[in-house]
Amino acid sequence: MQEDPKLREITDKILKATEELYGFVPVTNKVLSTRPDLFVPSANFSKSILENENGAIQGKFKYLLAVSAAAAVGGEHCLRVQIDHAIKAGATEDEVLETIMIGSFMSMTRSQSYALRAFADAYDIKY
Repeated sequence: MQEDPKLREITDKILKATEELYGFVPVTNKVLSTRPDLFVPSANFSKSILENENGAIQGKFKYLLAVSAAAAVGGEHCLRVQIDHAIKAGATEDEVLETIMIGSFMSMTRSQSYALRAFADAYDIKY
């Protein structure tokens, strides 16, 4: 596949800005950046969600939500990055911990929901 030089230039700028912001480039960005036609829209979408200053959810709350979601899905690397962002945005240790526990709890209840339905079906328990 032939690469669009303009998209490559945009990709390289995004990667440089990411490294300056985080101190590293996440593996997901490195891999996806091999395809600028996929990377640029993905990076723009991410930025519009997490860095949109005109959104209804601002500052540390946006990052705390990202921490909770990362905890729920087991996103180890995203979790570390989003915790760092939350702290830099002013989240306290207690806020971060409670956020992690909320995400973890939601993940647990999801697995319980599937497992207990299967259990109920196996033992003809009505629900």
